[in-house]
Amino acid sequence: MIKIPPYLKKGDTIGITCPAGFMAKEKAQICINTLQRWGFHVMVGKTLGSNSTNYFSGTDEERRDELQAMLDDVNINAILCGRGGYGVGRIIDQLDFTKFKKKPKWIIGFSDITVLHSHIYTNVKIASLHAPMAAAFNEGENEFIQSLQKALAGKKTSYKLSPHPFNKNGTAIGELVGGNLSLLAHLTGTSSDINTRNKILFIEDIGEQIYSIDRMLYQLKRSGKLDNLAGLIIGGFTDIKDTDRPFGKTVYEVIQEIVAAYSYPVCFNFPVSHGKENYALKVGVKYELKVTNKAVQLKEK
Repeated sequence: MIKIPPYLKKGDTIGITCPAGFMAKEKAQICINTLQRWGFHVMVGKTLGSNSTNYFSGTDEERRDELQAMLDDVNINAILCGRGGYGVGRIIDQLDFTKFKKKPKWIIGFSDITVLHSHIYTNVKIASLHAPMAAAFNEGENEFIQSLQKALAGKKTSYKLSPHPFNKNGTAIGELVGGNLSLLAHLTGTSSDINTRNKILFIEDIGEQIYSIDRMLYQLKRSGKLDNLAGLIIGGFTDIKDTDRPFGKTVYEVIQEIVAAYSYPVCFNFPVSHGKENYALKVGVKYELKVTNKAVQLKEK
């Protein structure tokens, strides 16, 4: 049974940390200002705008220790990851979730934070938030940022969108799992791997070659991750590249071909991505996915 962390109220504290790639503090200032305007206290970790001279926001030990401290701190009610990139996989096995399990809090982020979402879902059985991170606030307080605010406040999410010609109609009910396709493929066989049986799986990615997307989807297919889903949500695939000799299919055509044999509903072009369109989704929480010729709706149960 998945446990839902307490929802936030005014006066609660959100910690901001960068457990993966480096982020300049000034790029998070609008985020900090917005969270404060929403009525939250903000505790900024040293990894945000750190003195790191390489890709990461600090050494493995620095990033691990700061995230561990925020996980353990009973005065912090949610943890917003400043950015993703790469790095959580280097520290995930060194984290201790004992205190976090006793007093859970919302972990917020996407991209490389998929590692945290998946690990916590599988091993700690606590829901988390796949949602915009600090830099997204620089786009303005749009509906995607507002979806994070509503999710933190405990409002049940319901998203409706136009149909896509590749969709497969049907209704699915199940716990929502997923995130970045590259990370989900890399987590296969690790302690952070997820059991997708009877789940609604969502995937998105950025900056990959079309053949790499094809390869990672076959990794999920061959490892049984696509066999017994309740439903599948295909998000945005941004900045996708092709080889000099074309692969011959678009990303969505690749996905459509791979999932053709399955009978569960499939929704394409859902607004979850590395781009501006990135709705907050509660990982581990039960949703209903309804795909028809007229519309698609993803509704929290």
